[in-house]
Amino acid sequence: MSLTVGARGRATMTVTQDKTADAWGSGDVPVFGTPSLVALLETAAVNALAGNLAPGETSVGTWIEVSHLAATPVGGNVSAEAELREIEGRKLTFTVVAHDDRKKIGECRHQRMIVARDRFLAKVQAHP
Repeated sequence: MSLTVGARGRATMTVTQDKTADAWGSGDVPVFGTPSLVALLETAAVNALAGNLAPGETSVGTWIEVSHLAATPVGGNVSAEAELREIEGRKLTFTVVAHDDRKKIGECRHQRMIVARDRFLAKVQAHP
């Protein structure tokens, strides 16, 4: 594992109807939904880890504190940039900021845990 504080990752997407609050049921307006924002923020954090975990390792999200600051309409482009801020053993803490074409739309603190992929999946299967 070659993780270092300061590692960065980025994720982008275009807001389509299936990513809206009304599609998710998290609201009834056709704007970028908070569940889609959370997915974008997590993807940026995952991308910060790309190529930096040992073979057989992956990460799982364990905690997120998010602020959805502004609405983005269908057709808008959104992006997020994550920065790894703390490494405590297997626990990783990120800050992530998201923007659309015009403004900052969200931010979060996010924690992920490094796990052995096979052991994690075996444990999940053993306790359905």
